[in-house]
Amino acid sequence: MIIIREVRINQIVKGKAGLSADTALRLGRYFQTSPRFWLNLQSHYDLETTRDKIEKRLSKEVTVYAA
Repeated sequence: MIIIREVRINQIVKGKAGLSADTALRLGRYFQTSPRFWLNLQSHYDLETTRDKIEKRLSKEVTVYAA
């Protein structure tokens, strides 16, 4: 058994809400995985979706640092 509100799961699945530490702990315990695994999935998703949104702007606004 796992107690996570259905609304919360729907928000996460639809991309309307991120996965919280609380949810990561619950999923980790339920599936016998590390909570870090779930947070890493969220982090990867956040990076990819943000990159898609700002990729063109990023190359114009940030110059690569050359030491």
